Amino acid sequence: MQQSEKEIFLTHIAQTSPFPFLLEIESAKGIYLYSSDGKPYMDLISGVAVSNLGHQHPKVIEAIKKQLDKHMHIMVYGEYVQSASNQLAKLLCDHLPKHLNSVYFCNSGAESIEGALKLAKRVTGRTQMLAFRGAYHGSTHGALSISSNENKKYRFRPLLPDVGFLRLNNHDDLSFITERTACVVIETVQGDAGIRIPEKKFLEALRQKCNETCTLLIMDEIQSGIGRTGKLFAFEHFGVEPDILCTAKALGGGLPLGAFIANKNQMSLFTKQPMLGHINTFGGNPMSCAAAVATLEVILEGNFLSEVERKGAKFEELISHPAIVEVRRKGMMFAFEFESDEIVNKIVQECLANGVICFWFLSCPNSFRIAPPLTINDEEIDKACEIINNAIKKVVQ
Repeated sequence: MQQSEKEIFLTHIAQTSPFPFLLEIESAKGIYLYSSDGKPYMDLISGVAVSNLGHQHPKVIEAIKKQLDKHMHIMVYGEYVQSASNQLAKLLCDHLPKHLNSVYFCNSGAESIEGALKLAKRVTGRTQMLAFRGAYHGSTHGALSISSNENKKYRFRPLLPDVGFLRLNNHDDLSFITERTACVVIETVQGDAGIRIPEKKFLEALRQKCNETCTLLIMDEIQSGIGRTGKLFAFEHFGVEPDILCTAKALGGGLPLGAFIANKNQMSLFTKQPMLGHINTFGGNPMSCAAAVATLEVILEGNFLSEVERKGAKFEELISHPAIVEVRRKGMMFAFEFESDEIVNKIVQECLANGVICFWFLSCPNSFRIAPPLTINDEEIDKACEIINNAIKKVVQ
C-alpha cells in the first residue's frame, strides 16, 4: 500500500517534537504558504525569521537561477575565488563598522556561533565564555553550552567547560567579566526568551567592561539581523558595536547560509598554528551567496527599513485584548504574553485553523511569537490582526 506524504514524514523524517504542525505544503508565494488541498496560510513567522522578504521573492529567484547557470558547489570553503561570495562579503562589509571587515561563511546560525567561539579563544588565548540567562544560540554542543535553557541541555552533558551566565540588564553581573574571559556572547535582541531587549546603558556598560578586560564581545544577530528590527543589524539601534558579529537565518533569502564577521587581523589567525584552524565544505555556497546578495540589495533599497518600524507599530496597535499581559517588540519581532502556556497553545492552534501561522517560544511558552515577512502590506496586516484578535477572543472568553 502506498504511503501518504504524512505517513512518510512521520515514519522516515527524524522528528524534533511529538507535536509537529503537520501542514502539507505544496507551494509558497509572498506571505502565503499553500497546502496540498489549496488552502492558503499567512506565514507570520517567516519560517522562524528566515523569509524576511517572504517566499519566492522575484529578485532572489532571479539571482539563484542566474548563478545556477554558472555553477553550484565547486570546492571546499576558502580555496577558489568565486564571484557570488566575493560580492556578498563586500556588500556586508560596506554596511558594517570598518573593523568588521572579514567574513567567514558557513551554513547556519549554530555554525556561525561555533566559529565565533573558536575565534575568541584563538585570539585571546583564554577559555572562559560568558552568555546570558534566557539565551538561545543553537543546538550544537558549543552553541548549546552557551544557551540558557537547562531543559534542552541536561541530556547532553557534559558540554563545554568554563561557561557562565549573566543576567540581562543587570549591571552588577558585569563584574564577572575579567582578564580570564575570552568572550561575552549576547543576542542583541533575545529571541527564544520571548523578545527581551537590552537597555542601551547596559549595552554601553557591557562594551566598556569588555574593552577594559580585553574580552571579545560577540553579538548574535541570527534572528534580529537582516532588517528584522528596522535596521540592517539590531546593534545599530544601540550605538554599540561587536568584535564578532554572527548572522544567518534571513541572510540566505531562504537558502542555508550563515556567517561570522570580525577583523581581518583576528580572522587570519585561523590560517596558522594550526593551518586550517577552521574549515567547512559548503560554507559560502554560491547559490546561497547569490540569494543573499539579492536579499540585501532589496532590503537596502529606498525606504524599505523605515517601513519595518511603521508596520511593526501597526501590528502592535491592532492586536489588542485585556488578556494580553505584555507586548514586547523590536521592529517586527513580537512576543504577546499571556497568563499561561495553555492559553498560548490554544491561540496558536485557533489561528492555524483560520489560516494564520503563529508560533510559541521554547523558553517562554506563555508568549506567542510573530515575525512576519517584512514585505507584508497594510491590507494583509489588517486581515492577520483580525484573525489573531478573533482567536484570542474565542480562547479567552
